[in-house]
Amino acid sequence: MHDTTIGLALLLLAGAMNGSFTLPMKFTREWAWENTWLVWTIFALLVFPPLLSYATIPGLSEVYARTGWGPVIIVAACGAGWGISQVFFGLANEAVGIALAFALILGIAAVVGSLEPLLVYHPEKVFTSGGLAVLGGVVLLLIGVGICAAAGRRREAALATAKPLGAAPAAARNVSLGRGIVYCVISGLGSALVNIGLNAGRPLLNAAQQQGAALSWAPNAAWLPLMVAGGVPNLLYCVYLMRKNGTGGRFGARASFFYVLLAGVMALFWFGSTEMYGVSTLYLGDLGAVLGWPLFMSLIVISATMWGVVTGEWRGTGKKPLQLMASGVGVLIVAVFVLAEASRLG
Repeated sequence: MHDTTIGLALLLLAGAMNGSFTLPMKFTREWAWENTWLVWTIFALLVFPPLLSYATIPGLSEVYARTGWGPVIIVAACGAGWGISQVFFGLANEAVGIALAFALILGIAAVVGSLEPLLVYHPEKVFTSGGLAVLGGVVLLLIGVGICAAAGRRREAALATAKPLGAAPAAARNVSLGRGIVYCVISGLGSALVNIGLNAGRPLLNAAQQQGAALSWAPNAAWLPLMVAGGVPNLLYCVYLMRKNGTGGRFGARASFFYVLLAGVMALFWFGSTEMYGVSTLYLGDLGAVLGWPLFMSLIVISATMWGVVTGEWRGTGKKPLQLMASGVGVLIVAVFVLAEASRLG
């Protein structure tokens, strides 16, 4: 089915939800990051995917039997690779700072995640009007992310100068710039595996529809092995951090029940946005996964940036960093319109 209006509407909602899903983490103050992320992992990757998949796809075991284990193993491997990349995302942030890590990781993920399905599945469309529009949109996305990264670096510098004397600046915590760049590359390539895995799972989607699943629910046949496999590295990393930092006891905090609910909301927003992204690619035509991926990430950045401003993350940094960030978001908005037009040309 090819209906760009539905596909773009789903992407808009998915981007807004994904860019907002970490907001509840601001309120889990008595927990460490690993406590919240562990509960998020359990809900988002190990509970919701099986529940929804078995509820929406008739005879799910028959779907996998119909396609054989090949596609399932490939999709699960992509999920495991993505899960490992989340570990390197944290290491990259520590090594080179949030702004530079964000730019490199998102840029690599955008390029690889969109070009891989274009070159592998639709090489004949590279030099068509739709294919060229996708390439133009990806270039604009990279420029926009680069500008946002520069704004982020200025923000970090402004906040560092505002700290009390004796506080270590962010750059002083960097272990090795070269090592940090390697972490960024690994994390960027792994992040692209979400889209690559969805494309590799097309036989699973087709088999699910043949088994009687609705078009909107067919992607669950691929999301199930991808997310469960991705949950294992996330789970192990959180357990490692809790043992290393001695934060396991924080689950005994008085507000823990409320924090579990907040982590559940995070999982619902992230899982829901990923579901909507998968469905949107089916409505955007042959190049759905090619143009949908960079469009999805552009919308995530725009949404997350807006929330950052609303929640005061840019307070006290001066006008120039915020103005630079606004210009980067402006470029991303242009990229959104270019990619939206590509969906109609493709």
